[in-house]
Amino acid sequence: MDEGVLTPLGLTTQEARQRLDREGPNALPGSKRQGVLALAVAVLREPMFLLLVGAASIYLVLGDVREALVLAASIAVIFVITVVQERRTERALEALRDLSSPRALVIRDGKEVRVPGLEVVRGDLMLLREGDRVAADAQVVDAHALLVDESLLTGESLPVEKRRPPSASIATESANVFSGTLVVRGSARALVTAIGPRSEMGRIGATLAKVETSKTSLERETSRMVRHIAAIGLGLCALVTLAYIAIRGEILPGILAGLTLAMAILPEEFPVVLTVFLALGAWRIAKHGVLTRRLPAVEMLGAATVLCCDKTGTLTENRMRVAEAWVEGAWREAKDWDAREQPLIAAAALACETAPFDPMERAILAATEAFSPPLVHPPLEATIERRYPLAEGFLAVCHGWRFPSGKARLAMKGAPETVLALCELSPEERSAALAVAALAAERGLRVLAVAQSHWDGAAWLDQPEGYPWRLVGFVALADPIRPSVPAAIALCRRAGIRVVMITGDHPATARSIARQAGIASDPVIGGAELATMDDAALARAVAHTCVFARVRPEQKLRLVNALRAAGEIVAMTGDGVNDAPALKAAHIGIAMGKRGTDVAREASALVLLDDDFTSIVGTVRLGRRIYDNIRNAMRYLIAAHVPLAGMALLPLAAGWPLFLFPVHVVFVEFVIDPACSIVFEAERSDAGVMERPPRPVREPLFTPASIAIGLLLGLGLLAAVALVYGRAQGSGRSAAEGRARAFAPHNAG
Repeated sequence: MDEGVLTPLGLTTQEARQRLDREGPNALPGSKRQGVLALAVAVLREPMFLLLVGAASIYLVLGDVREALVLAASIAVIFVITVVQERRTERALEALRDLSSPRALVIRDGKEVRVPGLEVVRGDLMLLREGDRVAADAQVVDAHALLVDESLLTGESLPVEKRRPPSASIATESANVFSGTLVVRGSARALVTAIGPRSEMGRIGATLAKVETSKTSLERETSRMVRHIAAIGLGLCALVTLAYIAIRGEILPGILAGLTLAMAILPEEFPVVLTVFLALGAWRIAKHGVLTRRLPAVEMLGAATVLCCDKTGTLTENRMRVAEAWVEGAWREAKDWDAREQPLIAAAALACETAPFDPMERAILAATEAFSPPLVHPPLEATIERRYPLAEGFLAVCHGWRFPSGKARLAMKGAPETVLALCELSPEERSAALAVAALAAERGLRVLAVAQSHWDGAAWLDQPEGYPWRLVGFVALADPIRPSVPAAIALCRRAGIRVVMITGDHPATARSIARQAGIASDPVIGGAELATMDDAALARAVAHTCVFARVRPEQKLRLVNALRAAGEIVAMTGDGVNDAPALKAAHIGIAMGKRGTDVAREASALVLLDDDFTSIVGTVRLGRRIYDNIRNAMRYLIAAHVPLAGMALLPLAAGWPLFLFPVHVVFVEFVIDPACSIVFEAERSDAGVMERPPRPVREPLFTPASIAIGLLLGLGLLAAVALVYGRAQGSGRSAAEGRARAFAPHNAG
C-alpha cells in the first residue's frame, strides 16, 4: 500500500513530524519571502543613502580621506542595520501571518488536534466542518451533507456535493476535496493525499497567502510629508550651494554644505519610526490576545465609534449547559430530572450532529449523561438519512433517522416560534407555550423547542413542514455573562464608543443579557422586523438601537453598511462563513479565534484569540496609545530637525565656520533621533485616554497645531545651540572647540 494512503485512524505525532521533516511544510508556490538582495537594492535607492555616498565622494575629491572613511563606515553600518531590521520585521510579520493563517483539525495520537495548515502532512486524517478552508488535497472517508465551494479552482459558483466513495478501491471525483476550497455546509473526515506543490492548487501555480503590500493611511501621509520636505530641502540645497560659492568662492565645499543642509532637512527617520511603532504596536496587541492581520487596523482602532459584537462567547463565557427542561407543563432544573425528562433530552440529542461543533449541541449531548444509566447517542445501529438545516424563515434543525427495524423517526430543535408553528397544537396551546418560552428567555436563558415525528413513508419529504410534528418540550440553556464585561462596556461608554449587540437569540434573552452587560436594552429589533425595513428606516433604527436579536448572519452586512453610511467607524466581530462579508465591510473586522471559521479570519483585520470582549476594549485602548505616541514621536522629530537645518544655514549667513558636516547629521539622524523617539513608543497611555471621544478618522497625523508646536520647540533649541556656538566664535575659540561645545547641548536637548 502506498504510504500516502493509510487506514483512517490518523497519524501519531511522531509520524507527522517525520513526514514534515522529510517532505517539508505544506507551502504553495509563490509564498516566498523577499530576498536579501531585493532588500539591499531597496536600501540603495533611499535618498539619504545617495546623499551620504555623494558626500563621501566629495571628501575623497577634496583629499580628506579620514572624513571619507568615516562616512563610508557610516554607510556600511546603516546599510547592514537597515537590511537586518527589514529582515527581522519581515520574519515577525510572517510569524503573525502563520498564527492567523488557516488551521486544520486533524487526528493525532487518536485525539482531535488543531494545527497550522502548513503542518498538515500526507496521511493525516482531517476533520472538515462548515466554514473550514481545506488545508490539503484529500479523499473523503465519510461525509454528512458536505458541500464545498471550489470556485477558487474551477470558477464554478455553485458548491459541489462531496460524498464517500462506494469502496476504497474505487476513486470518484465527488470523493476528493482540494486544498484552498471552502466547506460551506456539512462535515466530513478526509484522508490527506497531497500537500503543497503536489496538490491541485500547487500544480496550477496558485497561492493562498499573498503578502500585504498596500500602505496604510499613516504611511501615505508620512510619505507625502517626506516628499514635500525633501523638495524644500533640495531647493535650499541648491540655494546654499550657490550662496557659498558666491560668498566664499569654493565649489566643492559649497556642494558639501548644500548636501549637509539637504541631509539635515530630509526627515529620513519618519518612515522608520512609523514602521517600528506599528510593528511594535502589533506585537503589544498580540500580547493582549489579539493578532493583527492587517496593519491599518492598528491605526484605525483609536477612531472606532461603534463596536458590534455577538453575545455568545463574546459577552458571555460560552460555557453552554442545559440548565432546565420543560415537560408536562413545568420547568425543572437539571439536578431534579427523572424519567419524565428522558424523552425530551433524547429527542433533542437526535436533532444534534453526532460529533457536533456547535456549543449548544455539545451541551445537549452532555445532558444525556444526567440520567442513570446515561442515554445512548447515537442510537445503536441507527443512521441519519435526511437533514433539514437552518434556512431563511426556518430557524430550526431537523434530522431524519432510520432504525434497524426500518422505521423512521424525525427530531427537530430550534426557535420556539418556528417549531411550535409546525406542531399539532391549538392556537390557545401554541400561545401558552410561546408565553412559557418568553418568560424563560426573560431570565436570560436560551430556549429551544423540541419536537418529534414518526414517519412511515418510504421516501423523505422535501420540506420538514409536511411531517406530523408533536411538541416534546423545551430545553433552556444557560451561558453566564463574563464578569469583566459590564466594566468594559462602561469604559466604552465613557470613551464615546457605542456597543451594539447582534445575536441570533430570542429578543427577551438578548434584552436580559444586554441589561446585565450595561448595554441600552430598549428597543430591541428582531430579524423579522429588520427584513421589512427599507434603507431609510434602517438608518433611523441604527442611530438609537443597540440590541438586534434573531438576526440572520446575512443581515449583519446590512447593519454594518447602515452604520458606515451614518458616519460611524465600525468594529465588527464574527465567526461564521456568512459573517465574512460583514467583517470585510467593517472598518475593523475582528474574527473569533477559538470558534471562528477560517474564512472569517481571512476576511478580518484582527483575530481575537480568547473570544473575550474585554480584549477588544483593551485593544482599543492600545490603539489610542499607539496613535498618540506616534504623534508625539513625530513632533519630536520635527523639533529635532529645526536646529539641524538652522545650524546648516546660520553660520553661512553670519560668516562663521561651518557648524555641521555630514557625519554629524548621520550621527543625529540615525543614532540620537531614533533612540530618543523610541522612548515615546514605550510611553504609557494618558490616564484619560479612554475618557475622551474617538479621534476623527480624517484627522491628519501632522496637524497645523502639532507642526507649530514642533517648530516652536525646535526654534528654542536652535536659539540655545546658536548662542553657544556664537559665544565660542566671539571668544576666539577654534571652530572645532566651538562645534564640540554646541553639538553636545544640541543632543542633550
